[in-house]
Amino acid sequence: MDAGVILETVDAGLAAHLAVARAMGALAAPLAEAGKAIAERVALGGKVLFCGNGGSAADAQHLAAELVGRFERERMPLGAIALHANSSATTAIGNDYGYEQTFARPLLALGRPGDVLVALSTSGNSPNVVQAAIAARTCGIFVVALTGEAGGELGAHCDLLLAAPSRNTARIQEAHILMGHLLCQIVELAVVGAFETAPVTVAKDR
Repeated sequence: MDAGVILETVDAGLAAHLAVARAMGALAAPLAEAGKAIAERVALGGKVLFCGNGGSAADAQHLAAELVGRFERERMPLGAIALHANSSATTAIGNDYGYEQTFARPLLALGRPGDVLVALSTSGNSPNVVQAAIAARTCGIFVVALTGEAGGELGAHCDLLLAAPSRNTARIQEAHILMGHLLCQIVELAVVGAFETAPVTVAKDR
């Protein structure tokens, strides 16, 4: 491949990423609202359940790890679960009940009123993510949906929609991890008074 074409590809990708990041300024208020809603429930003993497919599954597991471990501050661990992380359960449910139930069934097993579901789907139409959101709302679990700009079907089955301002899958996923990190930061800052904490000054390698 020509070096000039490679450089143009990189420049175009960076420009597209920055354009989406700038447009995300419009999401500041709903992001703050989502962070507050999650923090309030976590402070009362609730946990955060995450779900998504493919790259969104990786983001779900990443964000759960930030809460169970730490994001930026030393503190007590916070309850968070990526619903796909038990591969035996996921594959058994998919085999026995159909792929659409792979997140709804563990959510019903593990979730309780006062918990939060963070549902990630770039299209907003992933059937198993939509079914998880529907199941969550039937049992008193607050639902925050992270989607692309269309919102999809998931937009109709959540309490708060955070729609990344893009229709490009890669750009949406980049926006989702930024949103997720901001939500983790809000939650961590909110619980800092409830669980003794101190700033972490040493960079983490992951």
